[in-house]
Amino acid sequence: MNILIAGGSGFLGRALTVHLTNNHHTVFALTRQTPKQPNQIQWDAKTTIGWAERLNEVDAVIHLTGYGLEHWPWTQRQKQRFIDSRVIPGLALASAFEKVSRRPGIFIQSSGINRYGLRGEGIAEESTPPADDFLAQLTVQWEDATHRIEELGVRRVITRNAVVLARRGGQFPLMALPVRLFFGGNFGSGRQSMNWIHIQDYVCAVQSLLENENAHGAYNLIAPQITPSEDFMRAVAKTLHRPFWFHLPKALLQLTLGEMSTLLTEGRAAQPKRLLELGFQFQFGQLEEALKDLLI
Repeated sequence: MNILIAGGSGFLGRALTVHLTNNHHTVFALTRQTPKQPNQIQWDAKTTIGWAERLNEVDAVIHLTGYGLEHWPWTQRQKQRFIDSRVIPGLALASAFEKVSRRPGIFIQSSGINRYGLRGEGIAEESTPPADDFLAQLTVQWEDATHRIEELGVRRVITRNAVVLARRGGQFPLMALPVRLFFGGNFGSGRQSMNWIHIQDYVCAVQSLLENENAHGAYNLIAPQITPSEDFMRAVAKTLHRPFWFHLPKALLQLTLGEMSTLLTEGRAAQPKRLLELGFQFQFGQLEEALKDLLI
């Protein structure tokens, strides 16, 4: 399968490129930089100029673009950048699908598990309606930007990703750093849910959704084990043989980080209901196994 990844030079895009290439797929990456490799295609992430015709040559497109939420501070300008970096490229991709004569058969739209809100009753699944907070509505706009592609008859899959745990890249190395420095502890109360998925399960799940013609609609890409934040951080400390004692109160994190502190102090439990129904088997469904693989 020939696959085009928008956001292919990012953390998840690089991991997917390696995994899919190793599994006999050919991967091309849309990049805003001057192409340095044969599989890279330049675009401005805003228009269809100069690259749209390449859709005639591929079988699938994966949309991963988005400015990282870890960037601080969350000013109004910064929050607008979070939105624009997801929505504008999505609109460009949808426009390209409308223009080409031979459309790819599948489009995978990345999104976030925070769609269901940072708090709420019950365990969220794919049918749970979106919440009203900023992060939830960000995912709504992200997903809606490419809805036209589905109307063209293309199989469209939405991956609502939890925090992807990897040895290098993403948020996890930063989360584990205080523990490595002997300052491990709770963020806030520790009772909030920590939603995660191992990088190997993430790339395997995306491959499964690409190749399974019965897969369509939204899928939560999240480990099946529901994990409170305190349990998660204690497990990191145990795996690294470090103490667990330096707790950061929610008020202090709010004072320091502002609205961004919700990434650390809030979280609603969710489950990968539709992914499990599809028959997907997690390699690292238990936290202890995932951490041993990544930290030891």
